[in-house]
Amino acid sequence: MKKTICLSMLVFSSLFANDDIEMLKKQLEQQNKNMKSLEKKIAVLEQKQKQSVNTSASFSQNAYLPDIALILNMSALSRDVKNSDYEQASIPGFIDKGEMHLPFNKNKGFNLNYAEVAMHAAVDPYFEAFAMFHLHPDEFEIGEAYVQTTSLPYSLKIKAGKFKSSFGRINSKHQHSWHFDSQPIIYKSLFGPDGISDPGVQAQWIAPTDTYLMFGAEAMQGTNGRSFGDNDANNLYVGYIKSSVDIGDDLSVLGGISFAHGKNTTKNATNIYGIDLTLREQLGSYSSVIWQSEFLQRDKDLEAKSDKQAGLYSELVYQYNNNYSTGFRYDRITKNDTDLSSYGNIDTNNLDRYTAMIEYKPFPMSRLRLSYTYDKTKVIDNERKNVNEVMLSLNIAAGAHGAHDY
Repeated sequence: MKKTICLSMLVFSSLFANDDIEMLKKQLEQQNKNMKSLEKKIAVLEQKQKQSVNTSASFSQNAYLPDIALILNMSALSRDVKNSDYEQASIPGFIDKGEMHLPFNKNKGFNLNYAEVAMHAAVDPYFEAFAMFHLHPDEFEIGEAYVQTTSLPYSLKIKAGKFKSSFGRINSKHQHSWHFDSQPIIYKSLFGPDGISDPGVQAQWIAPTDTYLMFGAEAMQGTNGRSFGDNDANNLYVGYIKSSVDIGDDLSVLGGISFAHGKNTTKNATNIYGIDLTLREQLGSYSSVIWQSEFLQRDKDLEAKSDKQAGLYSELVYQYNNNYSTGFRYDRITKNDTDLSSYGNIDTNNLDRYTAMIEYKPFPMSRLRLSYTYDKTKVIDNERKNVNEVMLSLNIAAGAHGAHDY
């Protein structure tokens, strides 16, 4: 009897245990189904989030706050010409008396050249915006303010607004990023201190080749009075081809050809041709040699004649390490076929300039530069005057400032 009761209890226990296991299996299967359903919902929501574009003004504000930088540029200057005389200097055939315009390093003694506020922000997945404001001691200037595309297909990029043209090598660079504090003579003579900088639109395309090859075209207002200046409508068109190639592990060669066509103040055509070449030899992690040269020629049609003028600069910069650099630049006007009768018996040949500099950067965001310039391009008070100049400049960049072009 006892054996029968024990066997019966074992049978009932096993039956209940089997029921519990089956129930747990069903619950586990249901949980797995619920998990898979939730995973599918999460995947759908993530995909919708990637594809959606919020066009409201509050689109991801925290992620799209602008980068802001402040750049200060100042100098102490010694020059063997009085300030009032230097302001009235001329460059024969290019800049007449009283038209020099000196926004940088104007006075003997101390100069606060400018404070630049630079801003950059991603607008949305398709555009980014840039703005550079120049605060000079006596004026406020919108240096650049433009938007640029970020996601066009086929390596295309469009820029619109006010910007510095990519003509040549140095035009698109700001003064504080030059290797020397003074603007090359041929650039100052043809374009003035601001270079080609106008409202307009720019299109660039990078060819799908192993070697870097970029084609660019620009349509701009053409307000530059030195070479253009017919403001009845936009009148300036710029085109260029730029390329670079690495030779071995350490040598980079960059070059380009540029062309600008517009109408001048006499309603006639001005054509400017440019060619630039830069060689950079990397000697170590922070040591390099850079040789940079440009040649520009202008054909400017006037009412009764056509001026043909040209010039070049060539500079060699040796960066010893992360802190010290030294360099030399030579400027020359190579052609000056224009009316020079107003200069009478003044010798207008051999317009050239020599500049040497040494630079110390205690940190990448600060720079001290000492330079000496011997300038033979000026006519002052109806006399050819060779000008000697010694300058110590200080440049400070604070905040989030993007890298300059290579």
